[in-house]
Parts: sequence; C-alpha cells; structure tokens
Amino acid sequence: MGLMSETVTPLHPAAEPVAETRSLLIVEDDKGLQKQLKWCFSDYEVVFASDRETAIAQLRRHEPVVVLQDLGLPPDAEGVSEGFATLRETLELAPHTKVIVVTGNHDKHNAVKAVGMGAYDFYSKPVDTDVLALLVDRAFHIAELEAQNRRLAAASGSAPIEGIIGVSEGMQKACRRVEKVAPLDVTVLVLGESGTGKELFARAVHDLSPRADRRFVAINCAAIPENLLESELFGYEKGAFTGAHKRTPGKIEVAEGGTLFLDEIGDMPLALQAKLLRFLQERVVERLGGREEIPVDVRVVCATNQDLKELIDNNAFREDLFYRISEVTVDLPPLREREGDVVVLAHLLLDRYGLEHGQNRRGYSADALHALEAYDWPGNVRELENKVKTAAIMAEGGLLNADDLGLRVPDDDDDGLMLNLRTVRSRAERNALQQALAIADGNISKAAETLGVSRPTLYGLVERHGLGKPAE
Repeated sequence: MGLMSETVTPLHPAAEPVAETRSLLIVEDDKGLQKQLKWCFSDYEVVFASDRETAIAQLRRHEPVVVLQDLGLPPDAEGVSEGFATLRETLELAPHTKVIVVTGNHDKHNAVKAVGMGAYDFYSKPVDTDVLALLVDRAFHIAELEAQNRRLAAASGSAPIEGIIGVSEGMQKACRRVEKVAPLDVTVLVLGESGTGKELFARAVHDLSPRADRRFVAINCAAIPENLLESELFGYEKGAFTGAHKRTPGKIEVAEGGTLFLDEIGDMPLALQAKLLRFLQERVVERLGGREEIPVDVRVVCATNQDLKELIDNNAFREDLFYRISEVTVDLPPLREREGDVVVLAHLLLDRYGLEHGQNRRGYSADALHALEAYDWPGNVRELENKVKTAAIMAEGGLLNADDLGLRVPDDDDDGLMLNLRTVRSRAERNALQQALAIADGNISKAAETLGVSRPTLYGLVERHGLGKPAE
C-alpha cells in the first residue's frame, strides 16, 4: 500500500506547502465495519471503496498517502485473490503509498505474503480501533519522513554538473564519467561535434577536481596562427624574436597548479605536437629563446571535433601524443541523438533570453515543438541557442512558432518510415514524459499537471517506459 506522500508533500523543494488534510483510503466491503472505521478516523479525510475497481478509481482521484485494505474483497470475499490483485495494482500506480492490509484471524501466511509484495504493514481481525489508529498514524508519519528525504535527495542531486543540462541517457552518461574522472589527476580528452559543449565539460573536470581553486586556462589551437601558437603555449625570453621585448610565460606556465584546456587539439601543427608530447612526458617547458627547463604542475584537458584516429592514419596527428592525451575519453553525443533534450533546452533558453530582453514568452506552439524535435541540428546546442535567441527578440506573439525559429514543420511521412500505431503512441508518450519531468524540474505535481494525469498515473507511466522512479 504504497505511499503517495507527494500527494500532500510534493517532491520538489520549491513546490506547494504540505497540505494539512491527511487522505486515507479504506478498502472494505463490510458496511458495518465501514461505519465503525469512519468514526475511528474522523480526524482524517476518509474515502471508501468496497471492490478493486472502486479502490483504483479512488486512488487515482484522491491520491491517498495511506490505504487500509481488507484482503477479502468481492467477487472473492472468502478468498484473497482479489485482495492481492488490488494490492498489486495499487503499488504499481502509487509505489510510495503506505498500504496496511487487514487479514483474517491467524492468517499469518497471507499477511507475510502481502508485506513481501510491498505492503507497509498488516493487521489481523477482529479489529481493535485503538491499535489500528496507531498503525495508521505511524504510517502517515513514516510517509512524511520519506517524502522529505526524497525532496532533499532531489535538491542535492538535481544538477550534478553546473551549466550542463540534459535528460538524455547519453548526456547523463557523460556527466557520470566526468564526476568519476575529475578527482583523478589524469589527462582527459573530450570528443564531440562543434557546439556540443566540450568546453563546459572541460570546465566541469576542473571545477570538480582538487585544482578547482586554481586557474583554468583555455587556448584554442585552431584560432591562433601556427607561427604564434608555440609562443602562446610555451612562452618566450626577451629577444627570442622580433617584438619580444620582455620575458613572457606561456599558457602552460600560467596554468601552474590548475588546468590547461587545449581546444581543437586536432588542429595543432605536427612540429608543435612533438613539443607538447615532451611536456606531457617530462612535465617541464622551455621558453622560446631560452635553455632553462621549467617544471610545471598542471592538469591537461583536450578537446576536438575531429576523428583523431583518421588524422593518425593520414599522418596528420601523432599516435604517441594521442595515447598521452586520451588517458580517459569523454564522448559527447550530438544534439540530434539526445532524445528529449532539444525541447528541454529550448524552454530553458527561452526563459533566459525572454528575461534578458524583457519579452514575455509563454512557450512554443505545437508546430514549433514538432519542428524542434524533427530538425537535425548540425550546429548542435550553439545553433539552438542562436535560433531561440533570435526568435525571442523578433517574434510577435507570446508563443513561438516554427516560422519564428526559422524551422520547417516536417510532413508526417518525411522519413518514409511506416510505424504501427502502438509504436507511435509509445514513442510520443515516452518523449512527453521525459520533457514534462525535465521542464517541471523535479516537481511531480507540475509534471502531472502538464500531462493532465494524476501523480499515481505518472508513476505508472514512468515505470512502464523504464525511466526510473521520479522520486529518485
């Protein structure tokens, strides 16, 4: 008899306050006992059901925190099959609800079986209302404590990596990998297409490491001319070349004690790759025009949107350097492969840019959402940011449509794929669940409201699609 403490205590810490009324569902077909229990639990908001169908309907409607259920229900009032079926369906719909089953006298076997199925507790007839009242009150108390623990856990774990947003499995996997590798002093290679957020992940490696209080120094190997890149990295002595008027440390030295981020490492010239390899092996640098070996303690994180193994095959990248910089690799999926992330990011970006530019934007039209999900996003998150920012500034209405975003609404048969109705519905249902949960930022009440379903129904849908329990 699970607990829907979120019925009165939503999971999200910023949600509405706890309701004072405690909702108790009593599933009992004995009318006389119903009257007795109604008097016994006069301090609660009591709803009754006398069979499984009514019990499930009341569960969906009232979302009770505690359920008191007799195992002997019609049409099997003398047995327990209907009672166990009701218990099983209750726990599937509302896994946190506390169910106390009422069994016949000396029926210990079925009581133990019910608890094994997930019931919170059991009570054997004949009914002693004082003892039963204590059991119910304790169930409410435990339910409220558990709900509070879930809220605290959700608050502490909602954003493991600052600035990185993603509900897709690929992004969650990348975040978990960064969390594991960040405390270790190893070289990390971040791979991903342009615009996928490689520098954000590099900064996360730094911020979650013991070096977080030291400098994070970034240099783009593709943005600096080849003849200047060496002096930028390794520094130079006075008089090393024309214009070298004073001794200048390079980026590697500047990052002493912290993290050096080499973006677009695949564009580094071969001659400079050899010098970088020596630094990674010896951990010393020599400035241009100098002979002194300078020891440097720095962690190196590299990133590229190129296929380094292909560059190695074409003799454009050193294989020995590749193994030095890729002690741990983090692969970032492109936005088109991040199921559910596009709409989540689009809403968050709209909120940000609407606030920045004083525009009151309520959201996206149905055709805009369809277009956002269907588009291939070759520029990834950077392209999405650009389109949403432009639309937030230029659009006329409160809702952004596909035209505002500069996107085309695809035809239903654009992909030429014929899907059966069950597959289409399942995919749409899963996407809607992911988006609603992410947009609601962990607030179960808001997610259920967005989808137009009750919280127990939301739990059932989440489990059916293997998305994990919302409380977690």
